[in-house]
Amino acid sequence: MTTPINFTPPPGARAYPLRTARGTFAVVDSPVAAGVEPRGVALLLPGFTGSKEDFHLLHQPLAVRGYRTIAVDGRGQNESDGPADDESPYAQEELAQDVLAQAAAFDTPVHLVGHSLGGQIARAAVLLDHSPFVSFTLVASGPAQISVSQQQRVKLLHDALAVMTMPEVWEAIMAMGPPEEVGGPARGFGELPMLRLRWVNHKPAQLLATGRQLLVEPNRVAELAAVPLPFHVLSGARDDTWPVTVLDDMAVRLGAHRTVVPGAEHSPNLDRPLPTAHALADFWDKNPQA
Repeated sequence: MTTPINFTPPPGARAYPLRTARGTFAVVDSPVAAGVEPRGVALLLPGFTGSKEDFHLLHQPLAVRGYRTIAVDGRGQNESDGPADDESPYAQEELAQDVLAQAAAFDTPVHLVGHSLGGQIARAAVLLDHSPFVSFTLVASGPAQISVSQQQRVKLLHDALAVMTMPEVWEAIMAMGPPEEVGGPARGFGELPMLRLRWVNHKPAQLLATGRQLLVEPNRVAELAAVPLPFHVLSGARDDTWPVTVLDDMAVRLGAHRTVVPGAEHSPNLDRPLPTAHALADFWDKNPQA
């Protein structure tokens, strides 16, 4: 596992390596606030080029609502190790099995939250086995492949990764202005040096494999709708990766609770963390752990 450097957890939370049946994953684990009755546990999965730090601003407001939250770096993301050149461990089913192992490590059913790519990986995990989960929230994560404009930009990233090092690609991204779904390195949880470090920590094979998944992901909404879990579709009021109207339709097909966070775009957890946290907690309150 990569040695953590400079990625300080938010106040009250703890960063540590979570040991599972499928290996070790870097997590930020935030307990329920002192004096608050525990109401549940949530597992938070970041998006493409993202990391566990994308959820930093959600931990405290969820802690005071009674929820322990664990944000995880997936295999090959930031501080979780993985092969740099072999793409096979990053196949979607492999990553979904990782999610099931992460959930199992807490020995209690969890509320599952996936942002963007993390939502599609989480969906694959739920379709393999929904029993570890109390509910499933898709945050700015659509029913199938990303929009045409974002597909073009992911393809540009793939072309760059084929001929450039990770530091060189970072410089190219900064020069061209990052697209929304490839925008994790340029906006998010910290200053540019930390964001650059996160980018360099990512394994190229992980970015290549998961980027390809975003280009070809099939529509599995009908399969997901057959799973006996409460669903929540949460997004900003604007999203170029999956248009809000597409997310609206997916929510209807799933019979899901729907939240649109005003003033937020593709990352409501970063753009408007407080209303996003309240929306998550309100949904979980209505779907408590047994």
